[in-house]
Amino acid sequence: MEDYSRIGESTPIRDAALKVTGRKMYVGDMKLHGMLYGEVLFSKVAHAKIKSIDTSEAEALPGVRAVVCYKNSPDTLYNSAVRFYEHQIPDTERVFDDTVRFVGDRVAAVAADTQAIAKKAVGLIKVEYEPLPVYLDPEEAMQEGAYPIHGDKNAITTMVHNAGDLEQGFAQADRIFEDRYTTQAVHHCAIEPHVSIADYDYSGKLTVYTSCQNTFGYRIALHRIFKLPMSRIRVVTPAIGGAFGGKLEMTLEPVAALLSMKAGRPVKVTYSRQACIDSTRTRHASVVYLKTGVKNDGTIVAQDIRIITNTGAYATSALNVLGALSHKVFKVYKIPNMRFTGIPVYTNTPIAGAMRGYGSPQAFFGQQRQFQKIAKALGISLVDFQMKNLVNPEDSDPMGFKLGNPHPKDCVRRGVELMANWKPLSDEDGKYSIGVGMAVGAHGCGCFGAHRDQACVMLKMNEDGTCTYFTGTHDMGNGSVTAQTQVVSNTLQIPLESITTMEADTDACPWQLGDYSSHGIFVVASAAKKCAESVGRELVKEAALLLEEKEEDLELVPGGIHSKATDKTVSLSDVVVYAQDKSKREIICSETYPMPNGPTAYGAHFARVKVEKATGKVTVTDYVAVHDVGKVINRMGIEGQLHGGIQMGLGYALCEGLKYDENGRNVYNNFRKYKMFTADQMPSIQVDFIEAYEPNGPYGAKSIGEAAVVPSNPAVLNAVCDALGKEIYSSPYRDWEEN
Repeated sequence: MEDYSRIGESTPIRDAALKVTGRKMYVGDMKLHGMLYGEVLFSKVAHAKIKSIDTSEAEALPGVRAVVCYKNSPDTLYNSAVRFYEHQIPDTERVFDDTVRFVGDRVAAVAADTQAIAKKAVGLIKVEYEPLPVYLDPEEAMQEGAYPIHGDKNAITTMVHNAGDLEQGFAQADRIFEDRYTTQAVHHCAIEPHVSIADYDYSGKLTVYTSCQNTFGYRIALHRIFKLPMSRIRVVTPAIGGAFGGKLEMTLEPVAALLSMKAGRPVKVTYSRQACIDSTRTRHASVVYLKTGVKNDGTIVAQDIRIITNTGAYATSALNVLGALSHKVFKVYKIPNMRFTGIPVYTNTPIAGAMRGYGSPQAFFGQQRQFQKIAKALGISLVDFQMKNLVNPEDSDPMGFKLGNPHPKDCVRRGVELMANWKPLSDEDGKYSIGVGMAVGAHGCGCFGAHRDQACVMLKMNEDGTCTYFTGTHDMGNGSVTAQTQVVSNTLQIPLESITTMEADTDACPWQLGDYSSHGIFVVASAAKKCAESVGRELVKEAALLLEEKEEDLELVPGGIHSKATDKTVSLSDVVVYAQDKSKREIICSETYPMPNGPTAYGAHFARVKVEKATGKVTVTDYVAVHDVGKVINRMGIEGQLHGGIQMGLGYALCEGLKYDENGRNVYNNFRKYKMFTADQMPSIQVDFIEAYEPNGPYGAKSIGEAAVVPSNPAVLNAVCDALGKEIYSSPYRDWEEN
């Protein structure tokens, strides 16, 4: 029987005290000896050829040490979303190009003694453009005859997945529903802006300190751009002040590196908030066409999903995101006949990339909105409609793949129970319409079947019985490393405070794929458990020599190793010292955990809203969220992840989004105009978890970080539709705009 004494406890994140006291060191806090400051010139036009660029005045400004543009930068094409060495995705980016493809594209950069000088120098660079056709709408950009932004057409590919016989399924349907839904591009809004320090030293080694969640991927991209051996590139992430996918893809790092190479000194580049919004990454905007066939009793017999995603000006994660969402829609319902078609399209808008949920929010928005419409038309409740069609624990998806141990029905049942705690809302003046909505969503627990998804970690025992844990994990504030150390603590029976960590350093830590909220638990914590078990076996082996007893008679106990035969206990410190002194060895182990399957994490969300009749203003008053997570590792952490996901989902539903004028300029590129969902708008929230053991997860755990955001948007807008008595086909529902 496994010991769960440390699993499931509420544990603060490891660096909580450093953060609340202001002592946590972020890249923005760092200053290297002789460091210069970089500033980037961004394009103010959406699509154009650079006819001429004059940097002479900037170069002549006192204090300027380097100026770079397409004329003196590598011509190498790369993809900023590369994950692993053999990863094949379209290479469409350059550090600087002679063509700009969106407002916010990079044109040139300056390194100077001070930030003020660098900003002044950027303003002295003169650029003349030759305009090219501009496309802001993916459906317009993909039309025959549209000017190609890359290659010979703007539709990058057409991705198709089939299950069953779609034509036969629709023939069996009593009713068929066809609808079009759209979702908007949104920004990640991390507290910490994008910032990087590059130091190209006299030995020819490039060290990059950066706030990112993909250090090993960045190393590959920098290796390809600058033709440096990977042994000459080190990428380090000291800390991350929020990422949500926005720091998975390389943005300003090659600019800082190029400036450092040209200047011969370390260079720090920090993006302003406007630059972060305009020039880093967004969630993919989407157009979703849905055709669903149902029986009169609510049984879904066929569904055809066609999604067009706006990837913006460069490919980056276009294929990754579309590929990920294409599989998730098959894993939630018992729909025997399905087809998914996905088309990512280039436009002249900011680059779309990874964002929490990785395509699932777009896919499930349209599906869950249409399901409410169908249930209403059939005269049955949405809860009953969901329960009739959701998968059971023993089910496979329609393509025959096992789903792990899915419990979405239990999430719905528990959510309905928690809704009973909602207090009645009164509207004596008749000013409000009250509505209730719900939605189900899902997300994977890693990249099984899509990427080489594995993690390697290392554990080193110290002479006093403590240990150091080496992990490639980039803790984004989501507590991944904390949960991993809980697993190590539980496995080795040592206190959490006895474990220190070395994280996210390509020179010091073993390789891993990169971090997303759904990878750090199911994959990396599994590696941590496997590694701790190996260390435990080595400790027992040495203890057997020390005690002159059989290994099978020994067991790990808190703080030491106990003999069941003689009732003797020896401390871990004594065992480690014995290994060094007598066996002449260190107790240090590394283990790689390859993801063995692709279980799905599920969630059911319920929202109650009141809509002011005179203005349309929406207030979310109550919220319930229940998720199927396997075993809870850190209750405090997982509750925080769920609350954070709900906050992002409510903004996605009601107010957040980027908006472009006819020239491709984003008019919501600062926090005065970009309407984030704020703390005073948050509803009363109840959360709970279905703990159904997942056999391949660490102590039975699955993930939640990305799944937490998926059902929020449709749950809220289903409630708004219920209140208004009409259908909404697009998000966000912006009651704060003039319309």
